[in-house]
Amino acid sequence: MPWYAVHTKSRHEYKANFALAQKNFTTFLPETEVWSKRKDRKKKIFIPLFPGYLFIETLCLDNEKKLAILKTSGVVSILGKKENSEPIPVPDDKISAIRHLIETKAEVFTIKFPKVGEPARIIDGPFAGLEGIVVKSDFKKELFVITIELLQRSIAMKLEGYQISKL
Repeated sequence: MPWYAVHTKSRHEYKANFALAQKNFTTFLPETEVWSKRKDRKKKIFIPLFPGYLFIETLCLDNEKKLAILKTSGVVSILGKKENSEPIPVPDDKISAIRHLIETKAEVFTIKFPKVGEPARIIDGPFAGLEGIVVKSDFKKELFVITIELLQRSIAMKLEGYQISKL
């Protein structure tokens, strides 16, 4: 049976997953275990692997089922083509790859690098704490050029991926 990706409201993945399961849909919400920093301790928690998304399995996605899914609390849309909003099934090999990744309990990191034109903060090195605008980036080499207005002069510096964070 084909799987479809469902876009949910921000931080509503679990609510939408539960509501769809109540409507007898087969759902899949991949989760990853991460360390959460509390004021007094560190704690391992589960968070969605793909924030804002979950998967739903259904044999045929007719208008009645689409409407039932879209009327579910927390659901925004079913991913598909933009032109005619026809939902596109997620290939089975992608779903099995996600399941395999979760079963192996591999540690997954999500990295949010700033794009060109976005504000960024330097978090490591002699200029730690300064903020500027990214003017050039090379994601493969994890190199960024950021412009910083210092004493009404712009200076550009090359930074590596671990030295910069998105604002």
